[in-house]
Amino acid sequence: MTPALTAVTYVAAALAEIAGCFAMWSWLRSGASGLWLVPGLASLALFAFLLTLVPVEAAGRAYAAYGGVYIAASLGWLWLVEGSRPDRWDMAGAGLCLVGAAIILWAPRGA
Repeated sequence: MTPALTAVTYVAAALAEIAGCFAMWSWLRSGASGLWLVPGLASLALFAFLLTLVPVEAAGRAYAAYGGVYIAASLGWLWLVEGSRPDRWDMAGAGLCLVGAAIILWAPRGA
């Protein structure tokens, strides 16, 4: 899997996880119908499946790198879905997290 395809897989996983969690949030915190849980659970299952596609030798490394992508995607969700624009500190923090994720994923590792 190329670095670009890995990044796309992580972004898709993040969107699936955020959508699933948002369904739960909507039901518990915003009074949405319990039917929101059906697509929410399917979305969370898709998230878990997508993370298994990332070509790393250890699950923990895949999850650690995913954390940075999740942070950035969450801020995108905040802006696009919830209508609250992230500020410069949000963006700076997300940028740092993405650099950390890239280091975890693509740093040269000795034998």
